[in-house]
Amino acid sequence: MKNSLSIPEYNKPIYRLAIKLNTNGERSVLQGHPWVFENSIVKQNKEGQTGDICIIFRKRDDSVIGIGLHDKTSPIRIKMLHHGGSQKIDSVFFNKSVQRAFKKRELLLKTNTNSYRLLFGENDGFPGLIADVYANVLVVKLYSAIWFPYLKPIIESLIDISKAKTVVVRLSRSLQQAASILKDGQVIYGKLENEVVQFIEHGVHFSANVIKGHKTGYFLDHRHNRKRVGELSKGKTVLDVFSYAGGFSVHALANQAKEVTSLDISKQALEIAVENGKLNDYSGKHYTIAGDAFEEIEKLIQSQKTFDVVVIDPPSFAKQQSEISLAKKKYTQLARLGEKLTAKKGLLVLASCSSRVLADSFFDINQQVLKATNRKFKVVLKTQHDSDHPIGFPEGAYLKCGYYKFD
Repeated sequence: MKNSLSIPEYNKPIYRLAIKLNTNGERSVLQGHPWVFENSIVKQNKEGQTGDICIIFRKRDDSVIGIGLHDKTSPIRIKMLHHGGSQKIDSVFFNKSVQRAFKKRELLLKTNTNSYRLLFGENDGFPGLIADVYANVLVVKLYSAIWFPYLKPIIESLIDISKAKTVVVRLSRSLQQAASILKDGQVIYGKLENEVVQFIEHGVHFSANVIKGHKTGYFLDHRHNRKRVGELSKGKTVLDVFSYAGGFSVHALANQAKEVTSLDISKQALEIAVENGKLNDYSGKHYTIAGDAFEEIEKLIQSQKTFDVVVIDPPSFAKQQSEISLAKKKYTQLARLGEKLTAKKGLLVLASCSSRVLADSFFDINQQVLKATNRKFKVVLKTQHDSDHPIGFPEGAYLKCGYYKFD
């Protein structure tokens, strides 16, 4: 395997840095948090380069309290790999970490599913590294250059445990713009016959463009919600807002919904949604609407159109702290609009992937908006992360989804 992995050799030396932190930084490490910010560092024995190993010593007694990787270009200066005493960071360490992550996914893989997130960044001990599996294709997305010196042993472990026949590397925008040893979309192991890879999610067939698609090609995180919405859509009319490649739409069609409408701003995404639908047997009608979600919803309301099931799953509205207030206003607006589109005895499904808007806050917004409509409803379910998106620290929790059934 080592000979067939085409990753350029990393020739720069890796140094070990001795680090001491202020009280807040120490407390954060001792509590198991995966980030150490630049302003927490009070002492460092030499200037570090990205990828250097940081050994964090407690000020009080010089005992080792954690080990991480140095990221010279980020305000999160140290990305933690290990909390506790001394630990050798080598191929054995990474292999054990990959095996530990895979164990969390074993139950999911006993279902009729061959697509899953194998590594979920910090939550699995790999800050800034995502690994998604689509059938026999592994897509590794890197958000930080800290991983370049260690890629070979990590990817060897990922191939070994996932039995992948092909590995594609995707790079974040910042890594694409920086000098990098790899290119975005580079195939570093095996052959990729087609950049569109077919896979199965709870018995429903999909495809992902692993070279040009968003993130790693598809959004796996809503899998459990898509399955549930599909099961609740039999014989119903369904509206899937911010549908992207048709995750909710296709599950609804495969579960014999009467009529499904996918709404997204991207015509290309809607074309993929239609193609994904065709990978399955269905008898219902599949319509698409290309345009701004808020504007198109207003048009549907004006035409007095309603649906038995309405799913609204927008992109993140709060990528930074300053956007939280605006994000909450948008969630309020979408809950109002969604209610107007939901038929009598219908189901409204509202989701958020903004990590800065906490789950309690999001569910409270929905509750207040729906109460103000004077329509009787009950909260059927509140869900958060699927099993292949484990939460390892507070900021790692981002996904929440509420199911509201009207009487």
